[in-house]
Amino acid sequence: MAVLNFEKKYRVRGGTLFGGNLFDFWIGPFYIGFFGVTTFFFTIVGTALILIAAAHGPTFNVWRINIAPPDLDYGLRLAPMRDGGFWQLITICALGAFGSWALRQAEIARKLGMGMHIPWAYGTAVFAFFTLNVIRPVLMGAWGHAFPYGIFSHLDWVSNVGYQYLHFHYNPAHMIAVSLFFGTTLALSLHASLVLAAINPKKGLPVASPEAENSFYRDFIGYSVGTLGIHRVGLFMALAAVIWSAICIVISGPFWTRGWPEWWSWWLQIPIWRGL
Repeated sequence: MAVLNFEKKYRVRGGTLFGGNLFDFWIGPFYIGFFGVTTFFFTIVGTALILIAAAHGPTFNVWRINIAPPDLDYGLRLAPMRDGGFWQLITICALGAFGSWALRQAEIARKLGMGMHIPWAYGTAVFAFFTLNVIRPVLMGAWGHAFPYGIFSHLDWVSNVGYQYLHFHYNPAHMIAVSLFFGTTLALSLHASLVLAAINPKKGLPVASPEAENSFYRDFIGYSVGTLGIHRVGLFMALAAVIWSAICIVISGPFWTRGWPEWWSWWLQIPIWRGL
């Protein structure tokens, strides 16, 4: 089916989550929808707030702009604009834009008759942002525990949180998350390299079939999850990596306040290590 015919088939009204036919139309290749409009609104307002907040700061150097959350003394209260109020409004706009984009993806998936794996995948990343800047600060009692908006300032925040718990890589949830991130990269790079090898045979040889790809991994590691299965594995590992990343930070502070190496003291109490 030609692309233009394909688009005409699915560019029909309906499948919206909110607002009925309100904004249920396309502009060129882009679907608008109610949540497309809200995404645009929150993006424009949030970007404007970032520029205004930066204008009140000491520099417009993109690397050193720092929009910090309110001081810990404000707790969970609203803060004056220059003392963290900008950060609070920008966070609201960010969540509004990210959430609207996920809902817009869901509407497009409904129109195309697809599953919801794309909005759920994107929503997982939004959940990680929500965990860092809403859930964890609320559990710790102050917006000041969230990360600032800025490049260097954000990296400094990550470094400081790591040192606050001595060696953050001893956090067990962090270990799982990092393993899943690297595992996703390994699994999908193996898949991609196999596909490239299959569709680029030596001169005079036919393009290999999916069954030939399966046979390679059956010979190589004893099992092949299949051409569809590898994408499901990659999606599962990627989403699990993000979820465990959110878990690793939300348990640091609200549920564990000491250095993470100390958490492993239970391991040394296992009888076999005590010579029993």
